[in-house]
Amino acid sequence: MTSTDKKVGYLPKSMRPEYTPQTAAHDVEAAFQILEGRWKMIILFHLFGERLMRFSDLERAIPAISQKMLIQQLRKLEADGVIRRIVHHQVPPKVEYGLTDWGEQLCPALDALLLWAEQKPPETP
Repeated sequence: MTSTDKKVGYLPKSMRPEYTPQTAAHDVEAAFQILEGRWKMIILFHLFGERLMRFSDLERAIPAISQKMLIQQLRKLEADGVIRRIVHHQVPPKVEYGLTDWGEQLCPALDALLLWAEQKPPETP
């Protein structure tokens, strides 16, 4: 398995807030609300590594997603500050999508999630 990011670090412990079980659960729920949806994680993985992709490139990269759903998911991710939409004023119009700095910081968390999933014990009959 390859790592999605090698250059993003974690916050020093002194800068992290003190969590109680209730505040931690609330903040994790808020994070999952940003990432919930069938297609958002797939879109994010295509944009990791400071890649910029045009709408049509994302459509080709994720053939099972409808155009309407891709537009909706991109708009939600942009509204939440995870991705940025770059409009190049030219003819024909050119729009690219990329991760914000905050969006790039998801890489280590998703790497950890992939490693955790790999270690799932085999199911017993």
